[in-house]
Amino acid sequence: MLRIVLIAPLVAALAACALKSPLDAGETRAQALPNMTLPPQWTAQGGAAGAVASGWLATFNDPQLESLVREALVYNFDLQVAAARVEQAAGYARLAGATLYPQVNLLARGGGKLSGDSSGLAGAGVFASWELDLWGRVRAGREAARLQYVSAELEAEYARQSIAALVAKSWFLAMEARLQKGVAEDMVRASEQIANLARERQRVGSGSEYDTAVAQASLQTQLDVVQQVDLAYRQSVRALEAMAGRYPAAALDVPARLPAKPGPVPSGMPSDLLERRLDVTAAERRVAAAFHRTEEAKAARLPRISLTAAVSTISSDLFVLKDHDNPVWSAGASLLAPIYLGGALQSQVEIRTAEQKQALAEFGRVGARAFGEVENALASSVTLEARMTILARAVAENERALELANVRYRVGSGDLRAVQQQQLALSSARTALLRVRSEQLVQRVNLHLALGGGWALEADTLAPRSAMAFDPAKR
Repeated sequence: MLRIVLIAPLVAALAACALKSPLDAGETRAQALPNMTLPPQWTAQGGAAGAVASGWLATFNDPQLESLVREALVYNFDLQVAAARVEQAAGYARLAGATLYPQVNLLARGGGKLSGDSSGLAGAGVFASWELDLWGRVRAGREAARLQYVSAELEAEYARQSIAALVAKSWFLAMEARLQKGVAEDMVRASEQIANLARERQRVGSGSEYDTAVAQASLQTQLDVVQQVDLAYRQSVRALEAMAGRYPAAALDVPARLPAKPGPVPSGMPSDLLERRLDVTAAERRVAAAFHRTEEAKAARLPRISLTAAVSTISSDLFVLKDHDNPVWSAGASLLAPIYLGGALQSQVEIRTAEQKQALAEFGRVGARAFGEVENALASSVTLEARMTILARAVAENERALELANVRYRVGSGDLRAVQQQQLALSSARTALLRVRSEQLVQRVNLHLALGGGWALEADTLAPRSAMAFDPAKR
């Protein structure tokens, strides 16, 4: 009997059905993006030739920004949530494969006259059971859970990249807000000079009370603009502090300068993008996981065969047990075959099949979005560069025009309205130029994130571990 118990699992394991393989990466992309033909190069200009590289954060040459990014990666609450989800997925992966191994339990009780039922019985037994996964149901569930874990790990690393990019963009926007506040304060000083000049002209009789009132009204308007811009700056600083897990006290010191835009970015080829983007790879793993969930549901319709074995011993202080061997050995097998469950098992297959279609469509959506993000970032860089040239000229011309308007007003050949209009035109041009300079940096970060390049050079990401085989027994 013992020999049969030992040999049967080996025979069953050799006869077990091998798991079916999901679609490979190429087939998955062909089915998810059937109407998309990839060009050999990006259609938008703005990128440089060469492979996509990591370490984009260092290209801005800003140690304070690098320190803030690293702080956010440690203390950001969204990343802590993502890390907890990875741990949950790892636990589910271990749980899904647990029944591949024998389940062993110990049952024991003490007897004697003082026992709860006064039977005097005492004994112990070890009971083992093992479901033979002949059809691959348990293995399919374990593989689905493993792939879900890999997907969660990839998503967590992509979240780290996204947080690094968000901190960098928020840093540049906070710099812009501080510089915009400087522009507004310059307008206040210019308005004060105009108001003083208007009062002086009124005093000597070459001006009017109307001009003085208009100048004072313009000054108050500019003071209000300063308050608005200052609030926007403090809110941007608080957002940065919150991302780093700090108390939002608006105490972070943000420099009043924007870094120079780094050189051209090697953008690779469209055909390589889906392999680099961690969010796309995570979606691809979810497609494979959904496939194995479907196979698990199909196998659940087939009979389940389990082997059982036990050894036990029993004794009594009150009774004499006749013809009883101690210990008692037993072994057997059980069969559980679903016959009629009201269509529940077939419905489960249909549900899993629909989930597989959904996962494939999600992969297509994420992939299409990735291509769009790269093209948009490249196109934006070209447009912003052209706008920079135009707006720099506009600022220079408006500065010269304002000087001429001030001269004309002082000598009495021009009115105050022309000076104020020219002040507003200059302020608008300076504000737009700052906005474009900041947007250039923001779009540069967007391009790096869209291309799938890592923010750091060091290999401290989760992606390499995701490519390794996951062994639930070793976690």
